[in-house]
Amino acid sequence: MEQHIKTAAERFAELIERQTARVRAMAAQPDFVDYTKLDKLIIGVCGGDGIGPAITGSARLLLEELLRGESVEFREIPGLTIERRAEFGKAIPDDTLEELKACHIILKGPTTTPRAGDPWPNIESANVAMRKELDLFANVRPVKVPEQGIDWVFFRENTEGAYAVGSQGIHVTPELAIDFTVTTTGGTERIVRQAFEYAKKTGRKRVTAVTKANVIKTTDGKFLQIAKDIAEEYPDIAFDDWYIDIMTAKLLDEKRRRDFSVIVLPNLYGDILTDEAAELQGGVGTAGSANIGKRYAMFEAIHGSAPRMVTEGRAQYADPTSMLRASVLLLEHIGQTEKARLLERALDICAIEERRFTVTGRDTGVTGKQFTEYVLETVKALQSR
Repeated sequence: MEQHIKTAAERFAELIERQTARVRAMAAQPDFVDYTKLDKLIIGVCGGDGIGPAITGSARLLLEELLRGESVEFREIPGLTIERRAEFGKAIPDDTLEELKACHIILKGPTTTPRAGDPWPNIESANVAMRKELDLFANVRPVKVPEQGIDWVFFRENTEGAYAVGSQGIHVTPELAIDFTVTTTGGTERIVRQAFEYAKKTGRKRVTAVTKANVIKTTDGKFLQIAKDIAEEYPDIAFDDWYIDIMTAKLLDEKRRRDFSVIVLPNLYGDILTDEAAELQGGVGTAGSANIGKRYAMFEAIHGSAPRMVTEGRAQYADPTSMLRASVLLLEHIGQTEKARLLERALDICAIEERRFTVTGRDTGVTGKQFTEYVLETVKALQSR
């Protein structure tokens, strides 16, 4: 037993050293890149796995149309398939990572994360790896259902929490396994400040922090205290906090949920809560996601790669709405606000109001390509008004 404990302590010390180095690297980072001042904006397009290439292709088609005449280059980056990642035994092969780092913006389709029993090696999630490697610390997910009074924007911390060392837990003995959660001052300050700055910029009046600080007193307690401290710098924005368990219920409370606007929360809670919120909007297939850092930004769907649709021959019926919603966030982030609003309006018309064509994931609805053409047609009609 003593040897088991000694080995685990050595592993723990290594983890602490790596996280301490990450804290120093965060402190040394320069400020955000201003994409509007670049001579040329480079957008890397990663199709990923399963239905990813199909729905990512739809998003690229619309973005190329909306950014026609702008100094933008689209680069195809095909190296994130599960087959290639398994071949190299890495979440992101080295050459693919270098290609990603040569871009400013990444448009990324879903990628497969192996689990126990899958025919793939137990490699880390490509999403988690990309967020770490490119330091994409803010995961931004909007959810809107106007008729229910739902207009939420989630700011999920993306590089810390329970996912920071998720594949590096320790089997102390055959009977005892321990994982870790990580909270840093710098990591928490930047995500909370992003949430408040977004609220200030967009005229939103409330920021809500979600933790389990009453039980997880050290890490969640630190997150909540920092949120409270930063809230004092924004006296015109109301601040409150909720625990994750009751918050999952209150998002379903038709009276209370209208009060929420901007929601900031640690990594694991954000992953869970944003899927619940997306279901209220129509399912995870309807929601896009932004992953923001100071140097890079990545935009993606929030759902998986749906390999069953591919094996059943239904990939062409995959709903591209998630990637198209992510494209709205991409346009906003690079300063193309008017074009973002144009695409958002076209999506609202096609997916919510008019619904001339519906994607069902099967031959009972239209293909993803047909729906994309419908959205593109609507964009052009709005442009001509």
